[in-house]
Amino acid sequence: MAAPLLHTRLPGDAAASSSAVKTLGASRTGISNMRALENDFFSSPPRKTVRFGGTVTEVLLKYKKGETNDFELLKNQLLDPDIKRLPWLNRSQTVVEEYLAFLANLVSAQTVFLRPCLSMIASHFVPPRVIIKEGDVDVSDSDDEDDNLPANFDTCHRALQIIARYVPSTPWFLMPILVEKFPFVRKSERTLECYVHNLLRISVYFPTLRHEILELIIEKLLKLDVNASRQDIEDAEETATQTCGGTDSTEGLFNMDEDEETEHETKAGPERLDQMVHPVAECLDILMSLVLSYMKDVCYVDGQVDNGKTKDLYRDLINIFDKLLLSTHASCHVQFFMFYLCSFKLGFAEAFLEHLWKKLQDPSNPAIIRQAAGNYIGSFLARAKFIPLITVRSCLDLLVNWLHIYLNNQDSGTKAFCDVALHGPFYSACQAVFYTFVFRHKQLLSGNLKEGLRYLQSLNFERIVMSQLNPLKICLPSVVNFFAAITNKYQLVFCYTIIERNNRQMLPVIRSTAGGDSVQTCTNPLDTFFPFDPCVLKRSKKFIDPIYQVWEDMSAEELQEFKKPMRKEIVEDEDDDFLKGEVPQNDTVIGITPSSFDAHFRSPSSSVGSPPVLYMQPSPL
Repeated sequence: MAAPLLHTRLPGDAAASSSAVKTLGASRTGISNMRALENDFFSSPPRKTVRFGGTVTEVLLKYKKGETNDFELLKNQLLDPDIKRLPWLNRSQTVVEEYLAFLANLVSAQTVFLRPCLSMIASHFVPPRVIIKEGDVDVSDSDDEDDNLPANFDTCHRALQIIARYVPSTPWFLMPILVEKFPFVRKSERTLECYVHNLLRISVYFPTLRHEILELIIEKLLKLDVNASRQDIEDAEETATQTCGGTDSTEGLFNMDEDEETEHETKAGPERLDQMVHPVAECLDILMSLVLSYMKDVCYVDGQVDNGKTKDLYRDLINIFDKLLLSTHASCHVQFFMFYLCSFKLGFAEAFLEHLWKKLQDPSNPAIIRQAAGNYIGSFLARAKFIPLITVRSCLDLLVNWLHIYLNNQDSGTKAFCDVALHGPFYSACQAVFYTFVFRHKQLLSGNLKEGLRYLQSLNFERIVMSQLNPLKICLPSVVNFFAAITNKYQLVFCYTIIERNNRQMLPVIRSTAGGDSVQTCTNPLDTFFPFDPCVLKRSKKFIDPIYQVWEDMSAEELQEFKKPMRKEIVEDEDDDFLKGEVPQNDTVIGITPSSFDAHFRSPSSSVGSPPVLYMQPSPL
């Protein structure tokens, strides 16, 4: 019964419909191939039929002759809002083609209907909601997992492209509608995934909208990201693991059909492994993996990186990064789209570092932006496996040289004292240097040890550490303590005297809990975060892990060895012993007191993502 009703609503009766289909091209007769149908349709303009039969041309000719009845019917048809809400998807190909032709005629004849038509099409970019009722009570409100959903999306995209042929300004009118129709971020993962996927498809055939579409998507992802901290995600995963481990033995009590249940679990196993327990993290992971897949599809052609396409995408994303990411504190995962893009070719990684470097050193930028740029530089240099050692050294040279110039300008000034409000960018650059050194020191010293040490000595860490600005007091304690241990081992600079003095001068921060207990909290005066700390989203990790430098845990024995600095003569004469990991004893070197190493070699709760620190037990006397 539905088909005849639809034909009464669509342009033309059955005879007119048959005639309209024939006009799409004689070559289409007898051919069921969809590709041929589409080509024929696009190659011939649709007839402007009307619902009551005939064509618009015939109606206008009658109107000129004084016959106004059909003309009034035509006006009423164009003003009828229900014509744009017909259930035209999931219908026969003939009906779909008639409706597409009608949309083209409608917007070309009356552009006032362009926005409603575009809004109607955009509303089909998500699965329809199905409400199941029992009596007067709604018992279910779920997404419709229709098998024809991909085909429906294809048809909607065809409709947009057809309309754009007749109204070239369609993209300009479409973008505000796409923003308005974007589902609420708390909607189901399936709804958001479908909508974002369709937005990305639109960006392919409407390239002028790509920048705005990507900005819209990343803005929504950022809202999800800041509502799912790394700690919350890890806690949820750990709780779920413990719960599943404790309840496996009782699941069998409720299995009515063991064979069927086992088969279901086998099929769902890989999917479950990729699922995040935290609901916001699950949605973020699905959308992030979708964006990363899109980036790869855009930039790779026949398995090779297309420089032109990648450069265009980089320009779009770097602008979005500046606008949204650089000014957002403590986002955990969204920024990995830049990390992934830079891995496609070294030139893009170097361009990204140069961009951040300009932000850091430019005094016209706000201090918070300069500090964020420093955080990104340090984290990127430390974590990006695809950045070669020569680039790391070049960046260290730039950063350290800038630090020395900054100190030269402060030596005789009235602001030459430790103050994060005055010298925030300086401390951020210091921490970037320390953090990069901690992660990369083995590579910097690999090969020719004497040459590596000579290079590190040329950086003159001692002057930076001993300066009146006192960066060891401001930088994150976990980073400072690793930096102190490693530089002490290679006799680059001795930091523990300064660390002890800073701790004596620093008053503990006390807060009272609800129960009245006093708790000493760890402070982070630089308000530091490392934007490329490990990704904990399971699907997205598959894109990031192959290009990511993980932190190599140190054993207690390795940490103990850092207490034993190497004599210069041993470094020069026994390179082979060092490269084998055999650090000679050096009893003549002044030892490190427990208070200067063990008591401060900690990773405070505020240092999210810092290298994990093993607590060293005091050796027996």
